Amino acid sequence: MTNLQKRVLTSIVILPLSFFFLLKGGYYLLFFLMSIFFIANYELFSVFNKRSTILFLDLILILSLFSIYYLAEHTKDASFYILLWVIILCICSDVGGYVFGKIFKWKKLTKISPKKTLSGVFGSFIFSLFSILIADALSSKIVWFDSTEKTFLNFLDPKFFFLAIILSLVAQAGDLTISYFKRLEKVKDIGKILPGHGGIFDRIDGLMFVVIITFILYNLKFIP
Repeated sequence: MTNLQKRVLTSIVILPLSFFFLLKGGYYLLFFLMSIFFIANYELFSVFNKRSTILFLDLILILSLFSIYYLAEHTKDASFYILLWVIILCICSDVGGYVFGKIFKWKKLTKISPKKTLSGVFGSFIFSLFSILIADALSSKIVWFDSTEKTFLNFLDPKFFFLAIILSLVAQAGDLTISYFKRLEKVKDIGKILPGHGGIFDRIDGLMFVVIITFILYNLKFIP
């Protein structure tokens, strides 16, 4: 079985499972996030030796898991649907980078991650825009209520197209950040729990940074 086939099969399992816990919320979601925390920490302490690296990555992990829990638990407003969108966006950005990188094979982006190419960067941006269409199709103008008015969440608002590019950039920067620390330790993957993907950190590297930024922008009322 090729690495790509392993990635696809693993994704078929973990994506529905992840969305199940997000939709269930409450103690289900808390159990899921705590499981990620402990597995990811096992990976960290197994691979990295520098305390500063472990502290930094653990801080990012904790902030990202808190952001996910906060956004997911606010099911009566827009944050839950924004969270679903940014997860889809990170997946699309990752797939776009992989597809364009394989097809066009342009100039290498950086020595930090030799497989990253400029074509992959453009692919990530382009595919991240598709996440808006997917989110809009799934939501069909999702409606949520507050104490005073009814509000419509319109993913086709031009603001979301701008955000998609920014968040895709954040996801790619997050990916490179984790790759930088892996390169310092001279390891390809942080773990092996997810066939074709590596470990927990290898799978959520870009998403961690994106959900933190999303949490900040949401509380600053920049989104939705």
